[in-house]
Amino acid sequence: MTEVRVVGVGMTRFGKFPDLSPKAMAAEVVAAALADAGMAPERIGAVYVSNVFAASLTGQESVRGQVWLDDTALAGVPVFNVENACASGSTAVALGRIAIAAGEVENVLVLGLERMTHPEKGRALRAMEGAMDQERLPELRRSLGLEEGQGSPFMQVYAEYARAYMERSGATQEDFASAASKNHAHGALNPRAQFRDRFSVEEILAARPVTGPLTVPMCAPIGDGAAAAVLTGATSKDAMARSVRLLSSVVGSGVRGRSEQVVTDTARRAFERAGIEPADIDVLEVHDAASPAEFIVLEELGIVAPGDAPGMIRAGETTIGGRLPVNPSGGLVSKGHPLGATGLAQVFELVEQLRGEAGDRQVEGARIAVAENAGGYLGPEPAAAAVTVLAR
Repeated sequence: MTEVRVVGVGMTRFGKFPDLSPKAMAAEVVAAALADAGMAPERIGAVYVSNVFAASLTGQESVRGQVWLDDTALAGVPVFNVENACASGSTAVALGRIAIAAGEVENVLVLGLERMTHPEKGRALRAMEGAMDQERLPELRRSLGLEEGQGSPFMQVYAEYARAYMERSGATQEDFASAASKNHAHGALNPRAQFRDRFSVEEILAARPVTGPLTVPMCAPIGDGAAAAVLTGATSKDAMARSVRLLSSVVGSGVRGRSEQVVTDTARRAFERAGIEPADIDVLEVHDAASPAEFIVLEELGIVAPGDAPGMIRAGETTIGGRLPVNPSGGLVSKGHPLGATGLAQVFELVEQLRGEAGDRQVEGARIAVAENAGGYLGPEPAAAAVTVLAR
């Protein structure tokens, strides 16, 4: 199969931008990614567009990508609209890679975009219930201890994950605060992060409680943003110069009632296809929609044995300069989490890292990078997971 490379990336700053339209965000990152790739728009053979909540929040359904690209140089290029909960962006990358590897097209652009800011506060939180089985929603809410109309159940899901993890590993709320503090310190170095303030462990523990062991700085915020990547199968000297190899991009699905193994299974397949082991990874971006997820994912990916993630984080091994920097972008808690854009934002960060262009966030000598996403909820597993492996 054709080797696939990432040759261009672009990303907006993440934040709350109620006056910035999806069309404007799309135009910004499409132009940036094409310029970064040095590629004329007419060379793009297909566009994959990831988004989760446009229908719920704006009413824009069915042809989102075609609408948002209509005023750009990519108007008229075949568009594939992709929705797969928090893993939508990574899923779009996987589909773009398949198209190139199969020889259908030589170049694709993958766009992830979300505008979650809404005049009606709480609308985005309620929309998140759409990432659960609607026929089972009352049952799922009861299982999480939530009353009808109490808001998004997803932080309650993460609180339940956190409690179970604390019981089996000995992790503490202070450990979760330490991971959040580390990620906010990384985010302070990222000019595109939604939050750029540093927080001490003590400040995070004293912050407003959300649910269970979670406080506000441990949780990803509501926000807006977009990111894009140009993928190619070309082998010209120009295409190879600043390119990053896309070794694998694998998507998995959860199963109702199954113990949490979808991330582990998806990572195993991604690593096998890429020809790497967990020990080979130099830099990692994980889906920390709440800080305890970072601990759980480190173990699900096989980075450490079950129960060993707290020790790794306490030792400072996941900071920039540590043995395996995790979330040098700031992660979702600091960089932000506009759902459709999240997977592409992870790719943006890792491409910068592998090129040596991450500035103060640079992980020295990074050669192999991995991104992990998970989203939706079937109970107790996520509904979707994705793992992407990149290499210089």
